[in-house]
Amino acid sequence: MSFSIPSNVPSFTDPQRRLEDRVWPAASSMHSRAGAGGAVGDKLGGFFDSKKELPMYKDKPYSYATSNRQSPFWRKKRSFLVALLSLAALLYWFGIVSDPEQTRKGLRKGVKSSLGWRKKDDGEIADWQARRERVKEAFILSWDAYEQYAWGYDEFHPISKNGRQMVPKGMGWIIVDSLDTLMIMNLTSRLANARQWVTTSLDWKQDHDVSTFETTIRMLGGLLSAHYLSTTFPDLAPVSDDDVGADGEDLYLEKATDLADRLLGAFESPSGIPYASVNLDTSQGIPSHSDGGASSTAEAASLQLEMKYMAQLTGEKHYWDKAEKVIQVIDDNHVKDGLVPIFIHASTGTFSGDNIRLGSRGDSYYEYLIKQYLQTSEKEPVYLEMWDEAMAGIRKHLITYSKKAHVTILGERPNGLDGELSPKMDHLVCFMPGTIALGATGGLSVAEAKQQPGWGKKQEDDLDLARQLMQTCWGMYKVTATGLAPEIAHFRIDKTPLTPKDNVEPLKDLDDPGSDADWKADYVVKEADAHNLQRPETVESLFYMWRITGDETYRQWGWEMFKSFVEHTAAPDGAGFTSLGDVNAVPPPQRDNMESFWLAETLKYFYLLFSPNDLLPLDTVVYNTEAHMFPRFEMGKLFSTGWKRKARGGNARDSTPGGKKATADSSHDAVAAATAAVDANDD
Repeated sequence: MSFSIPSNVPSFTDPQRRLEDRVWPAASSMHSRAGAGGAVGDKLGGFFDSKKELPMYKDKPYSYATSNRQSPFWRKKRSFLVALLSLAALLYWFGIVSDPEQTRKGLRKGVKSSLGWRKKDDGEIADWQARRERVKEAFILSWDAYEQYAWGYDEFHPISKNGRQMVPKGMGWIIVDSLDTLMIMNLTSRLANARQWVTTSLDWKQDHDVSTFETTIRMLGGLLSAHYLSTTFPDLAPVSDDDVGADGEDLYLEKATDLADRLLGAFESPSGIPYASVNLDTSQGIPSHSDGGASSTAEAASLQLEMKYMAQLTGEKHYWDKAEKVIQVIDDNHVKDGLVPIFIHASTGTFSGDNIRLGSRGDSYYEYLIKQYLQTSEKEPVYLEMWDEAMAGIRKHLITYSKKAHVTILGERPNGLDGELSPKMDHLVCFMPGTIALGATGGLSVAEAKQQPGWGKKQEDDLDLARQLMQTCWGMYKVTATGLAPEIAHFRIDKTPLTPKDNVEPLKDLDDPGSDADWKADYVVKEADAHNLQRPETVESLFYMWRITGDETYRQWGWEMFKSFVEHTAAPDGAGFTSLGDVNAVPPPQRDNMESFWLAETLKYFYLLFSPNDLLPLDTVVYNTEAHMFPRFEMGKLFSTGWKRKARGGNARDSTPGGKKATADSSHDAVAAATAAVDANDD
């Protein structure tokens, strides 16, 4: 069933909320964050205090120590005189006589109470509007706790109730990453506070090294998305400061341009492959301090959506040129069957090692191939060709099936395509079901896509693979004691792994109670991999699968996942939500970190999953790998694909067949050629 909200809990959608929001920022002071002991009481229960560093990098698995600190006793409510009890309660409800801090306490307690359900929906008609509001309440709880204890800090420790900067003056790691979530949830007063911080405190001129990739996808992406939403959808969380003609009209774009110019220094390598890090003050690129100085392939090849949109907004072509050069250098390596090793040297533009996977360090290379094609309105078919080569390679080399139930697995080749297949899936791989579906339909619904030229067996097969992998990722949640996925799952497979050519009948429905004994035995969760970092990839794919197929099963899976997050990751005292140390322990040990992508991605995708489909439809926008949305656009006369693929047993291929504007037919011809090339490499 949906949340059962007690009668004394304030509504976060009630107009009176505006009054409460106005009172709070005017009276509260929240800029000292060394650990405000008991400022917010009556919240959610939890655990510990860790002194280890939080991860800066989205695509790497991390481990943290856990804590045994016990939850505090609930604070008692302020007592009222008996004669005035009814009147005082009424006034408190409307925020008239309560002081701002007590109002905020009450609001947090209200969210905590409304999230205190446990039951499943048994036969009731789902109220997706109400469920979307529950996600919004979880975001509010998380944001307000950050605002209370760590405002302006890059990291938030919800257990110890403090924050930490990653650079001396901070980068707005959480604030900037969350701007567009605040907008689509229409949280106006909170957005106004965040925007004020960006205006007065965000300064990129700092002598500090930062990750080129993470800073681009989170900070640059967050600013560009905020610019897009605030200018295209001014009624979403309207703030007068960014109205047309206002002094702050171009705030987000100005901050984005300043940052992008600093990031460009990372591309100044002998090959054009960006260095792993860059100094914000000097704009000097810096090789990785590990991995032999090599850059991650995924990180180098996941800057293009952001830089191309920067070019389109500013008319400055050098952003475009630097970004697309990276893909040219990667493609010039002539990898087999479209599958790339996970490290590449910025000094030479050649790959390091043979490890091939779609988990950490490999994932978003593939994601950005199809999304670049869609971003420029399907006018750059070279990226569709590369995507389809990779898809054919994935089927040939990485898809296998579990031993008993034939769960579909997207594995790894740690020693190259001639080495053994490893039946291991990072949770990060779970971006693939949604991305495959997006590639099959271009963001249209299946019903619409089937009416388009070029729809055929390949698209049907891709959708079928997307459904299979979506079920595998859902199984990573269902197999654990908490209902939350581990960071990594392994699978039991036959000594000679099965392949799609073996005509395997994949598992159709792991929700069938009769199949539990088989499919659950095929999943292996190792102790070192059992942590949960609040990652978004599975709900991201559920969002795509729902929008594209219209199958409400994907929404229901998302609801079950969301309930598990609320039940097991809530921090003590209502201080938001935190990562877990072991998804197979109940109650699970909690960790002292809330990733920025909990707000920027995970809760955003839950919100979109439960929203009407006309909210930011998939055929009009692309989402970067941090869930920041950019518009699709026409390249116009200024921009074009400035490179050609080198000959692969024939002549070099133009990015636009015949040197003309790409058409649906020419794109599909290129796709057919790419798939045939992979088949020709079959042993």
